Amino acid sequence: MNTTRLKQLIRVLLLTGTIISLYFVPWTIVKAWIMPLPETVQEQVNKATDYGFDGIIVYIDKKGDQSAFYTAGYKNRESKTPADPHSLFKIASVGKLYTAVAIVRLVSDGHLFLDKTLADYFPELADRIENADKITVRMMIRHRSGIPNYTDVENYWVSPKESNKERLALVLDLPANFEPGSDYAYSNTNYLVLSELIERVTKAGRAQYIKKEILDPLNLKNTYCSVHEVDPDDVMNGYYVGYENDLKTNDNGAMLATAEDLGKFVRALNDGSVFKNKKEQEIYASVYEYGHTGLIPGYQTIAKYHKDIDAVVIQFTNTVDFEGYNWSLSEIMYGRILKMIRNIK
Repeated sequence: MNTTRLKQLIRVLLLTGTIISLYFVPWTIVKAWIMPLPETVQEQVNKATDYGFDGIIVYIDKKGDQSAFYTAGYKNRESKTPADPHSLFKIASVGKLYTAVAIVRLVSDGHLFLDKTLADYFPELADRIENADKITVRMMIRHRSGIPNYTDVENYWVSPKESNKERLALVLDLPANFEPGSDYAYSNTNYLVLSELIERVTKAGRAQYIKKEILDPLNLKNTYCSVHEVDPDDVMNGYYVGYENDLKTNDNGAMLATAEDLGKFVRALNDGSVFKNKKEQEIYASVYEYGHTGLIPGYQTIAKYHKDIDAVVIQFTNTVDFEGYNWSLSEIMYGRILKMIRNIK
């Protein structure tokens, strides 16, 4: 083969490879990312349906400005009920922030100790969770325990469990992911155990303790620890792509809140007003985060404080697809809204 024909063949192969690779480019994400920003936040929120979301709620609390709500799409797509900014929403893993504050409160009050072990508080699990005698409360808060994540069990979301006992049973007797304290791996099981620890130490329910110690002092009247505590009509419907039924009555163990209530909590967490004293605030700073995301079938949440603009931005979207680009599109939406807030003079 002469040099000219070899060069032609290489060009053809490169062109073919480029065409094939373009087929696999997630153009929906690319388009959402590169489009020029609209003039207003509401215009951006209105694009939620283009991104594949049935409904969206956005709450913005920027210091010096009046809190603002933005919605698009549906609270209930079957009845075509518009998204309501005051709907309750399942906040999924964002609930870990409340649990972490509750644990820190118990530590500060001398009822718990960060460096006591799982086996100290749950001796019945000493032989069921590997390294239970080495895993400390601190490690569980920080996701450094090595305990397997129950939601990673194959096909968990096909038939999710409805009690902590059933969820925990999925990982009992499994090998640890790593030696306690030697690595990091996000695990919902950590916070399941911490929730049970609150109940064991307080001799009361986690919900009652969180309400008494966190929600009531902050006057958060639209935050709940269980879907069973609320009127289903007050909850935004949740949908999974390819599945027709609404998912709001499913008991995932998730907390619920309005966007405003969650925003007020995130503000209080970051300005320190959720804590009783400096000691408690310092303990929390050593173990956990000040913002969070949440994802379960039907419900996606982004709840963060942005120090550079002194703003809390909460975003709820009620359509989920674990196999697609759904979460990435949610993050793009949030990022574009954040950029617009930063651009406002």
